[in-house]
Amino acid sequence: MSTDQGSGCTAPMTVIPLSGRCAEVVERAEHACFGISPFNSYFSTARIRQLAAWGLRHFERVDFFVPDTPSAFTLEAVGYTPEKAAWKARRQGQYVRNKIAAALGSLGVADTGARVLGWAELEGIAAFSRLHERGLRWYVEEAVFRAVCREATGWVLAGKLSDGQRPGEEQIERAVRYFLAELPLFLDTPAIVGAETSVFCYHQPPDVLRRLYAGELGWRPAAGQGFAVVTPDGPARAAGAAGN
Repeated sequence: MSTDQGSGCTAPMTVIPLSGRCAEVVERAEHACFGISPFNSYFSTARIRQLAAWGLRHFERVDFFVPDTPSAFTLEAVGYTPEKAAWKARRQGQYVRNKIAAALGSLGVADTGARVLGWAELEGIAAFSRLHERGLRWYVEEAVFRAVCREATGWVLAGKLSDGQRPGEEQIERAVRYFLAELPLFLDTPAIVGAETSVFCYHQPPDVLRRLYAGELGWRPAAGQGFAVVTPDGPARAAGAAGN
């Protein structure tokens, strides 16, 4: 674990790599990909600005991953029709893009749109499509991986349902497609963005990712892929909610 004390314009950050190899990728400081979840109040414009300021100071390149279209899978699982879910996911995705643009613009970044990796950008990248398809097959074929994905998805869904409700099998099966759409960014962001190394930054990784980076699930992230838990220090660190 390391604590970056920042500078006059950058909030101090606590950075916890998930493994020794992840720590090496953080030290390389080539590329950072910040996960920005739709429907998560943690990611205010001010929070995104904090993360962006730190990332731009430490890394050669910075991008922001927004799983906009896949958010519809979670919405469908909690009862929205596919049409309504798609509409809400689109609207929220644009809202998040606007917040990222505002945060980056306030830091003097000109190419704000080019920094966002949403579904529209990713589905046209061959490396992403290849990893996504392989992840879908892996979910079907590997029982241990399937179980931990479903466990993580069930936990997220339980937080979105009425008190005492537990998600059913069909709900979990639908919502897990959200995580599987994110999976390529946890496995090989370097191949997706054309970098040698990349660290995915998020504030609260589920157990499935800890096990993935520990080598317990049979498919290891690429050699240049890292993951770090990155949180601002101070009272704001505990703000916000988990989940997508």
